[in-house]
Amino acid sequence: MAITMGLSKETKLLRKRINSFERKCLTSTPLKLLFVMPDTLSSFTNILTRCREIYVAKTKDYGTAWRILRPIALADQLFIKANRIRTLQENGTSQVGDGVEGEFMAIVNYCIMGLIQMNDAENLELELPMDQAISLYDKYKNEAVELMLKKNHDYGEAWRDMAVESLTDLILMKIYRIKQIDGNQGKTLVSEGVDANYFDMLNYAVFALILMDVK
Repeated sequence: MAITMGLSKETKLLRKRINSFERKCLTSTPLKLLFVMPDTLSSFTNILTRCREIYVAKTKDYGTAWRILRPIALADQLFIKANRIRTLQENGTSQVGDGVEGEFMAIVNYCIMGLIQMNDAENLELELPMDQAISLYDKYKNEAVELMLKKNHDYGEAWRDMAVESLTDLILMKIYRIKQIDGNQGKTLVSEGVDANYFDMLNYAVFALILMDVK
């Protein structure tokens, strides 16, 4: 049963407006996490839903051709997207292709592809059935939401005071870290592994989209 005792009238009204997945996140986590900003959770999940729609549409068009990519190739794809965002931020205009919004969404999807390649690749066929491709996507999408809730609890919403340009630079930094870890044959001495960097980049990209007021 959801925990509602002691919540204000305003909080109860906000909770009635969130969808079932958001409600599960709010009621299956410790009591302290009940007070994460409902607007953040709603915006975060809405953006991930849009990214998922793009992933599904592209899977219908191209299949899971991305499964051929090795870790360094995925890192390079992420670099291309993040570097283009930085170039557009500095130049202010786009002459070809997607704008900044589309590139951030592509980063979200490449991060999830990277997590699938890291953790599940050995047990998968190159071409995945649609239902399996979506199930794997949802697995890491849901983990990203849970991680966001935990980090927002520990750090507050400090990212809301950051510039989108700063989030872009943090994504580029994480990409360089992944490249360095790959050069070290995946070994680290004291640092987090590649999977943590993928989750961080995914979250930074979604935070940037929220700050850009993408719905």
